[in-house]
Amino acid sequence: MFDKILIANRGEIALRIMRAAKELGIETVAVCSTADKEAMHVKLADEAICIGPPAARESYLNIPALIAACEITGADAIHPGYGFLSENARFAEICQGHGITFIGPKAEHIRIMGDKIEAKRTARALGIPCVPGSEGAITDDGEAMRVAKEIGFPVLVKAASGGGGRGMKVARTADDLLNAISTARSEAGAAFGDDSVYLEKYLEKPRHIEIQVLGDGQGNAVHLGERDCSLQRRHQKVWEESPSPALNAASRESIGEIVANAMRELKYLGAGTVEFLYEDGEFYFIEMNTRIQVEHPVTEMITGIDLVNEQIRIASGATLGFTQNDVVLQGHAIECRINAEHHATFRPSPGRIDYFHTPGGLGVRVDSAAYQGYSIPPHYDSLIGKLIVHGRNRNEAMLRLRRTLDEFIIEGIDSTLPLFRSLVRDGDIQNGDYDIHWLERYLAAGALE
Repeated sequence: MFDKILIANRGEIALRIMRAAKELGIETVAVCSTADKEAMHVKLADEAICIGPPAARESYLNIPALIAACEITGADAIHPGYGFLSENARFAEICQGHGITFIGPKAEHIRIMGDKIEAKRTARALGIPCVPGSEGAITDDGEAMRVAKEIGFPVLVKAASGGGGRGMKVARTADDLLNAISTARSEAGAAFGDDSVYLEKYLEKPRHIEIQVLGDGQGNAVHLGERDCSLQRRHQKVWEESPSPALNAASRESIGEIVANAMRELKYLGAGTVEFLYEDGEFYFIEMNTRIQVEHPVTEMITGIDLVNEQIRIASGATLGFTQNDVVLQGHAIECRINAEHHATFRPSPGRIDYFHTPGGLGVRVDSAAYQGYSIPPHYDSLIGKLIVHGRNRNEAMLRLRRTLDEFIIEGIDSTLPLFRSLVRDGDIQNGDYDIHWLERYLAAGALE
């Protein structure tokens, strides 16, 4: 086991990793930019070291500074959390070259799954169902038109690198296609330094279903059920729950085993999430995230398995401590991502939190690094925290969520709490009847104005 872990991240995920490490008896090192000197993860770590100015590229994305911090503090492992360098294959290789364990997958798997075209090829080879589309990057307009007509309009133009909805455009007709490709290429090149794009069939009313997996790199892998992440705004997840209201036990077990078998064949190491669009009873692979997810607490609540603890154990060389038969899904869990944004305009709202009160009670978890008097900096994502509730069934979880949202108080800055208070009372949400476009339609109708 490791003696000391450096956490190459900030905010609630840094605090989450720190808690798991401390429960394993491992010392922790926090890193921070100058904007984060008063952050909670800095206050609670065994050691803390400043690695640069506020800009992420000069601090949390500064690989030499992170390696130097490990050497200065004697940390023998790095946990990257999510975002920043968590899916940077080169960073994983550099860590290995310096004798530092990267708590995450092998660099080769990060690299394969980080390229969406190569990821789809790999998924097909492993028996994972994929969305119909081009075999690789589109090289010219003639090829694009041919592929689009083969799979049928509407089609989705997607960047081969990156994510978050950038470099993603819908073409509903042949007349739309070339402009969609041009726009997607421009966005992808600016955002990711790679303007490669490919085509997929555009599904009209799919749900976003993802399967959580764990593998030990030695051929053992399990799935931990699914998460339904269909409530999204601009392709960004807002609300996640498990089990999905749309799946039954048979479909859950079927797709879970397909994914787990693929990870066994791949000899995947660590935590990962295989993401699908789901429509009319069919699953279509879209990507794999080779890291811990923002929404991992949902899975922890229904399985009782500490995913970060397992990441650390596996990275230290341990085999999986349980089999698929040991994984039992109990009850229902829902997570709301609460951001420092205006609830209707989604305008960022950094600044000082004047009053901060979190809810409690049975089946309630709040993952947050915020506190009363803390100032949300303008340099990073706007996540204040995550509210997660668990109930014996979905109805109990929904009632618990309504109660806890009403208890949650954040004053001094805008937050998205009013959005969730509205959603939890909506009939479609109460019935679990929504898809990935539902929230955009809800907001366009002026429900929150």
